[in-house]
Amino acid sequence: MKTLSCDLLVAGSGVGGFTAALRGHALGLEVIMVEKEPVFGGTSAYSAGMPWVPANPIASKNGDSLDKASTYLHSELGNRFDREKIEAYLINCNEAIAFLEAATSVSFTAQAVWSDYHPHLPGAAAEFRGLLPGVFDGRRLGSRFGELRPPLRSMMMFGGMMVGREDLPHFFNMRRSVKSTLYCARLFARYLLDRTRYTRGTRLTNGNALVAALAASAFERGIPLWLSAPVKRLLTEQGAVIGAIVARDGNEIAVRARKAVVLACGGFPWNEGLKARHYPHVKETKTHVSAAPRGNTGDGILLARDVGGLFDDTAANAAAWAPVSLVGQSEGLPTPFPHFIDRAKPGIIVVDRRGRRFTNEAISYHDFVPKMIEACQGDQQVEVFVIADHPTFRKYGLGATPAAPAPYRAFLRSGYLMRGQTIEELAKVTGIDPAGLNTTITNFNRFAEQGSDPQFGKGGDSYQRFNGDRMHRPNPCVGPIYKAPFYAVKMIPGDLGTFMGLKTDSFGRVLGAAAPIPGLYAVGNDAASVFAGHYPGPGSTIGPAITFAYIAASHIKDH
Repeated sequence: MKTLSCDLLVAGSGVGGFTAALRGHALGLEVIMVEKEPVFGGTSAYSAGMPWVPANPIASKNGDSLDKASTYLHSELGNRFDREKIEAYLINCNEAIAFLEAATSVSFTAQAVWSDYHPHLPGAAAEFRGLLPGVFDGRRLGSRFGELRPPLRSMMMFGGMMVGREDLPHFFNMRRSVKSTLYCARLFARYLLDRTRYTRGTRLTNGNALVAALAASAFERGIPLWLSAPVKRLLTEQGAVIGAIVARDGNEIAVRARKAVVLACGGFPWNEGLKARHYPHVKETKTHVSAAPRGNTGDGILLARDVGGLFDDTAANAAAWAPVSLVGQSEGLPTPFPHFIDRAKPGIIVVDRRGRRFTNEAISYHDFVPKMIEACQGDQQVEVFVIADHPTFRKYGLGATPAAPAPYRAFLRSGYLMRGQTIEELAKVTGIDPAGLNTTITNFNRFAEQGSDPQFGKGGDSYQRFNGDRMHRPNPCVGPIYKAPFYAVKMIPGDLGTFMGLKTDSFGRVLGAAAPIPGLYAVGNDAASVFAGHYPGPGSTIGPAITFAYIAASHIKDH
């Protein structure tokens, strides 16, 4: 068997893996990255790419502090608040971001009005803790652009055009604003030009932009990244991890790591056995489709457990939940579409099969899924429906179906989008109880004209209003449903990645029964979430992935 050596072996190529590799390289370590998939980017390439970073320079100027963030997290996590790890996160998150901005092609912008997800809690902030990655030109990756994992197909327009959160207001206002019309026209022209040379657009946003910027910097520094190269097992010597066996080009290679191995393999959202054990609704054989890559099957967790690593199953939630709809494709399996934004828009409600609203539609995606599951207790499946009338549907779109002027009839033909000329007809098409749906919409409309939702208080806090339509008055999240035809999309439970994972300490070391396992670290979704299954704000997975990868690489250098 061929043997190679390095100082640091990183398994996985998401944000956590790249940050560990880049930080290690900057500290003088010889690094090798390996990725089992034929593309790089992991779950990060699907994500918004936004780290949650309290007391960053812009937030601090506007009154934020680490003490406030600690107060908020203590309120959020309760008895799951691990002071040592939380302090490690808060103390290092800004330093980690500063390193990336100084040493790589990454840039971030603190987002005004992007609120923490539970703004009523002490210490919460309504703005600036979320950092949005800058747009990145994928052409800078050269021949490796084709190896970057594309976003979910359901999240791109026209089969390959990325649209960032900052672009969406222009698309919503395209028919009302010359400025927005020209903005969208420029994006589309760039996309058309790209498609003469590439399989998709090269103007990258969100997590795709973040991963591409990190990868470009890693490649410029000569850090090798092996694709289609899964780790088969870890090598140990006297209880310490000293490397791994990696499969590459049909052969097995022993990669000896003089310093450490970092596991950043993306958690277990597609490991059916672990999901059945830790997702209660899956245990009951109810449908669940993850929006994470299908290659994330718990490899890092299983590798670590084989050498004595402990699995932490104490999180409040096993995964970062998100409601998804399934978009059929011309080839292959349906693609999940995560419903982040549409639920909060005015003129949109969500009902169960009885036609009843069961919660505030505008709460966070992570909080929404448990409400779905609770509403469908006793049902054969967890299935709910997001509903809009025609003006609302054409203004905002619905699920993966885009807003006007984009065409939508293909979604009707596929059955993804359901339509009825009356409420009763929509109920028949969807299988919703017609009397229940009619009563719900009638009662909702009584107050919606005045922007009120006495039943659930939709639009009642800064997070909800942010996802609504700030141009809609008096409530950005509430409007009536009255003009035919009427539309619906079915949603089921999904996730964005797992929160349960390997037990680690504040340096990212994987813990064994008695002590940390020498030479073994885990970051990203391979490690149990520092927020213990809670989702405090935008970037609650990306922020810890970057921060603890930075901490781990720094610790590896010194030990």
